[in-house]
Amino acid sequence: MSMEGGMTTLDLDNWQALRRHLIDHADDIVRDKALLEALGLQPKSRHLIDFGPAALSRLEARALKDFDVRRQLEMTAKANFDAQSQTHGLCLALMEARNHSDLARRLQEEARNRFGLVAATLSLEDTAPVPLGWKTLDYGGVDYIIGETGLSLLGPDAVCRVLFDDDVKRVKSAAVLRIALWREGRPGLVAFGSSDYDGFSPEMGAELVAFVARVVERVADRWPVLS
Repeated sequence: MSMEGGMTTLDLDNWQALRRHLIDHADDIVRDKALLEALGLQPKSRHLIDFGPAALSRLEARALKDFDVRRQLEMTAKANFDAQSQTHGLCLALMEARNHSDLARRLQEEARNRFGLVAATLSLEDTAPVPLGWKTLDYGGVDYIIGETGLSLLGPDAVCRVLFDDDVKRVKSAAVLRIALWREGRPGLVAFGSSDYDGFSPEMGAELVAFVARVVERVADRWPVLS
C-alpha cells in the first residue's frame, strides 16, 4: 500500500497486502451482497458462507473429474479380475487334455471362446517328431522369431505366417512365448493372435499369457512324442 494525497492506495500486484486488506475489511465484504454474488458466494448467516452457482459449478466439475478417475480405476480393476478369471478357466481346461493334439485343440477353442482371439497355436522345432495339431518350425526357428534371448514377443511384430497359417490374414497383433519341453528342453512357442492392432502391444505385461505358457509346458510333459 502507498499514501497518495492522504489516501491509501492498494497495490493489487502484492497478494499479501491484498489479503491483509481483505481480512481487515472482512465485515464490510460479508455485508456487500453484490460482491459476494460476483464471487459466487452467498451470506447464509453470521458465521456461515453458502456456496453460490459459480462455486457450485467448480465443485461439480471437480467431483465429476474425481468420479471419472475412480470409474476408470474400477473399470481397470474389473477388467484385470475378469482376465485373471478367464485365464484360470482356460488353464483348468488345458489340464484336462488327454494328449498333445487335444491340448492344442483345447488351447485354440478356449482362446477363441474366452478371449475372442483369432487363433492360439503350439509349435515345436523340427528336431524330432511334432505332435498332430502342432506347428512345425525349422531348427533355430524359435530364436529367429522371438530372439535368441527373448522369452516373449508382443505386438504386430509377433505376427508370423508359420504360427497362424491362413488365419494370419486376420491377425493384426500377437503374443508369442517361448516354451521348453521334456528333459532335453526342446524349444517351442505358444502363440496367440488378435484381430485388433492393440490386442497385444510391447507395452503390455506378459504375466497372464506367460502363465498359460508355463501350464502348457507342464501338461505337455505328461506324454512323450513317439518317433
